[in-house]
Amino acid sequence: KAVELYEMELGEPDESGRRRPIPKPNTEFIMEIDTAIVALGTRPNPIIPSTTKGLELTRWGTIITDDATGRTSKEGVWCGGDMATGAATVISAMGAGKRAAVDIDAYLQGKS
Repeated sequence: KAVELYEMELGEPDESGRRRPIPKPNTEFIMEIDTAIVALGTRPNPIIPSTTKGLELTRWGTIITDDATGRTSKEGVWCGGDMATGAATVISAMGAGKRAAVDIDAYLQGKS
């Protein structure tokens, strides 16, 4: 598996005054990858709960999780970061990921 990437630069300001990134010509390259996780925006992605049946959601569309483990209402599925808490810091998301990793490891070893 691979992903094609481009070096970017800021283009001219649009109607709002914001300069949007545009690809630099002739800078594309291929990077070999195992997994790609798309993390854009500040709201929970509705595609995840709509394609993963059995996940309980809050009224804001975030996934209900156990704060200590990241476990969801669906067996074998964990969640952390903005999808569980809404927009927050990367530090918070990293902490949730570490807690979930510990629980996932125990789960896979049959210890939880």
